[in-house]
Amino acid sequence: MKKLIFLFGLLSVWFVSGQNTITGKVLDANTDDAIQNVLVSVAGNNNKEVVTDASGVFKLTDIAAGKVDIVFTKDGYSILRMPITVVDGQAIDLGTILLKRFVQEDVTLISLTDDELNDDSTAADNISGLLQSSRDIYLRTAAFEFGATFFRVRGLDSENGTVLINGIKMNKQFNGRPQWSNWGGLNDVVRNQELTNGLSANDYTFGGILGTTNINTRASQYREGGRVTYSSSNRSYTNRIMATYSSGLLESGWAYTVSAGRRWGDEGFNDGTFYDANSLFVSVEKKLNDRHSINFTGIYAPNRRGQSSANTQEVFDLKGIKYNDFWGYQDGKKRNARVRRVDEPILMLNHNWNIAENTSLQTSVAYQFGEQGRGRLDFGGTDLDVSGFPIGSGVNPSPTYYQKLPSFFARNNPENPALEFGAQQEFINNGQIDWAALYGANQNNLVAGGNAINIVYEDRSDDKQFTANTILNTSINDNITINAGANFTSLTSENFAEITDLLGGRAYLDVDNFADDLVGNPNGVQNDIRNPNRLVGVGDRFRYNFEIQSNTIGGFAQAQFKYKKVDFFVAASVENTTYQRTGLYQNGGFANNSFGEGEKLSFTGIGAKGGLTYKLTGRHLFDFNGAYITKAPSIRNTFSNSRENHNIVPNISEEKITSFDASYIYRSPIIKARLTGYYTKMQDANEISFFFADGIGGDNQAFVQEILQGVDKQHIGAELGIEVQATSTIKLKGVASLGQYTYANNPDLYLSSEDFEDGTRYLGESTLKDYRVAGGPQRAFSLGFEYRDPDYWWFGATTNFFSNAYIDVSPLQRSSNFYTDFDGQPFNDYDPELARELLRQEQFDDYMLVNLIGGKSWKLGDYYVGLFASINNVFGKEYKTGGFEQGRNANFRELRDDSALETRVFGNRYWYGRGRTYFLNLYFRF
Repeated sequence: MKKLIFLFGLLSVWFVSGQNTITGKVLDANTDDAIQNVLVSVAGNNNKEVVTDASGVFKLTDIAAGKVDIVFTKDGYSILRMPITVVDGQAIDLGTILLKRFVQEDVTLISLTDDELNDDSTAADNISGLLQSSRDIYLRTAAFEFGATFFRVRGLDSENGTVLINGIKMNKQFNGRPQWSNWGGLNDVVRNQELTNGLSANDYTFGGILGTTNINTRASQYREGGRVTYSSSNRSYTNRIMATYSSGLLESGWAYTVSAGRRWGDEGFNDGTFYDANSLFVSVEKKLNDRHSINFTGIYAPNRRGQSSANTQEVFDLKGIKYNDFWGYQDGKKRNARVRRVDEPILMLNHNWNIAENTSLQTSVAYQFGEQGRGRLDFGGTDLDVSGFPIGSGVNPSPTYYQKLPSFFARNNPENPALEFGAQQEFINNGQIDWAALYGANQNNLVAGGNAINIVYEDRSDDKQFTANTILNTSINDNITINAGANFTSLTSENFAEITDLLGGRAYLDVDNFADDLVGNPNGVQNDIRNPNRLVGVGDRFRYNFEIQSNTIGGFAQAQFKYKKVDFFVAASVENTTYQRTGLYQNGGFANNSFGEGEKLSFTGIGAKGGLTYKLTGRHLFDFNGAYITKAPSIRNTFSNSRENHNIVPNISEEKITSFDASYIYRSPIIKARLTGYYTKMQDANEISFFFADGIGGDNQAFVQEILQGVDKQHIGAELGIEVQATSTIKLKGVASLGQYTYANNPDLYLSSEDFEDGTRYLGESTLKDYRVAGGPQRAFSLGFEYRDPDYWWFGATTNFFSNAYIDVSPLQRSSNFYTDFDGQPFNDYDPELARELLRQEQFDDYMLVNLIGGKSWKLGDYYVGLFASINNVFGKEYKTGGFEQGRNANFRELRDDSALETRVFGNRYWYGRGRTYFLNLYFRF
């Protein structure tokens, strides 16, 4: 009996102890909405932590008696510590706990993709848009602190990341990159983003090695209410206004969201870079029943902006980092000759079907159409002489044309320094496009009965793309989830040049005035043999005209497994891509290889990846991922010169990517940290460039297409991100990125030109192995802090340090052409030691940038007002963000003679970062 009483007593104690529970419900202090996934923990006890459910409810059990602090942590909210006393046998209900939201929710109003419209150049390719939705401190720092330097995560450009809208892929077929400006200025309605980093599993697609962002635009998913925002900046645009309203899900089952915005400015940080962009968004959803809903999304964001130039060091020394040679005064106003224009609406229909409690199917169709244009000046207008050959043409109007700069006169007229001084003063005092002179030349030729010499035209790309896909998600049980999808894309891309301004002229003669050997091939001058010597005017196509048809069909399957100690996943994909060029002009230089349908190309890409997360404890995690992917080359890197002929890159094949990463992750209510090491190998890629070169085969000059085939690159490095909630109001942040991105082989080099009898020449290997891959700094560090006051104001500062950024090297200068004379033999004066020095890759200077940020919000009854401000590059540091070697000095003698000058005539061209800039944002939410 005594033993029974003793056992009963032990059970009573155990039972009473088991009643030590703490429950409650967490709500937003402003909206009274329930907050899911709030971490609720007992301070000092790593094993006592839970997260709130969809209703904001939590329950902590088996809490030891005594005084404890209950800590509530959620990204975007102030940390709350609540001291309580636990008594054995007592169940404590804390009732409603209110968390105060940070103003940080509005930081994403700074759309870095608004700031940089991708212009397809390596220097301006920015992945910041892909990272804005991340809560990871490293990725957010890469987007908001490192983005201005064109820093690339793991050295990869944006084609390695996948962007979806409602599950539909938005990366362009032409270059593989997302065109963020297609939805620019719609920050309020594209903030619902889901990001998976790197090779991690994604519910919507197989994804790229840089990660996947899915933008959700379902009308029922937006918070009910409205918002009006005004912003001011001196970066790209100077003013922005946005207005958004969401109905929420109405009793009738309908929901809608509308948003409109405008961004404009006469000039950004660089001279002559105007900005003119409008945006409109509408999303309408009908919930048919508990299982089915249909959502329509329409996006229209036309935008125009004046572009800025990359310049040599000579130009920067004379005119500074704001200088831009693309503009000049016309009737007292600045006119930019290089206008980038994007006008591509998106229409999308999504059907969401909840097949069962744990199974859903999303089926979508989208149609995107419209046009992109890149304006530029042409000064090659000609007339026909009595024998029918073109004569005339104008003078290069660029104020930085090498024959107008002081260095040209220093090289060619060293005995007459007055010429150099005169050129210097002219460039300093004027140094812009002379629009009046261009009009005058046309008028004078018109009086003489001639054609326009100077015109403005656009390189146009008009796309029509239809996309359909379906995505299945099903949870077999609490541990296993299956994702699968299929997709189809059909693209028709029209590409041509169109005249936009004859600059006072009558008509323009559509011939190639640079064509050689007109005696041997009199048709060689014709851009279209079928319409010889055609006179064209404003709105007419000329020069080149072709279509690209591309079809893609593919699918993926993925299984995710989640257990107490281990999570892992496996995924596979397959995709077939076809390209075919159809020439609408018969080019005189390629009469037998330009008109009609070219060869139909087919590429099959496969992908396999997997990952494992081992949870040593709730705070210590180890994550491993690996992938092998083959994919079709982009349209841009498939055709060697699609404007003139059907030719494709020799020996073209699918690109191959092998990638691995491993991470240690630590997370607690106070400290969050991630340390990652990674390795990526890319093989069999192609790169194509266009430029005018001196010294092809010795002394010849030619406009060439440089084809680099079979390029291998290796990217290795480490990432560290850590944030410490030092107090309830102060957060410390630190980020480090160490990378080494190099060419891993010596790829094959081909030159193509209509000046060559054989069309294409093989120059052997380009010795690029171990040269650094250009594209922003390969090392970056950031230290910063944030102070967030309970009264809804906050400020922060970061110091960022960058190093190991390199010039983009010229492959042609590292081929046999560099040391070979016209007879195929090495130059008799070739100096290997000097050549090695001439070909040394330029490394840019290290630099440090300091950024400040702050804000304040107010609650006025049922309304909210918020103010946000930032200053970037506080001390106005001047730094190079990128650049490239000019390929014009194609051989040893040309480069030697140019490099011997005090100021090079054909020196490297650079992009500089902006100096001190600001961004100011004011919103009213109701």
